[in-house]
Amino acid sequence: MDVKHLSDFLGFSAEKLQKHNLFKSERFFLDVYCVAPGQAQKPHQHAHSDKVYLVLEGQCRFRIGADEASHGPGAALFAPAGVEHGVTNDGPGNARLLVLMTPPPEHA
Repeated sequence: MDVKHLSDFLGFSAEKLQKHNLFKSERFFLDVYCVAPGQAQKPHQHAHSDKVYLVLEGQCRFRIGADEASHGPGAALFAPAGVEHGVTNDGPGNARLLVLMTPPPEHA
């Protein structure tokens, strides 16, 4: 049984947000993004892949399509395939996001 604990994925970097993979197959991936204040994932899109962000800790501003709003722990956001999306830590402290994508871009 392959078991991971979200509390083990705490690696932050002053240079850029860090992506820590929990699980990956040709059908999906599940990562923890560690995002320090002011760090961002620039808006981008995936033609054939859906993405879900789940805020574990902290506060981030999400942009999905034309919508933009800040969300904290417990919020889940859906970025459908073909829709531009991005995230910025606009809070005062570190943020951690659980990110699911299916299929991974290299398999789309």
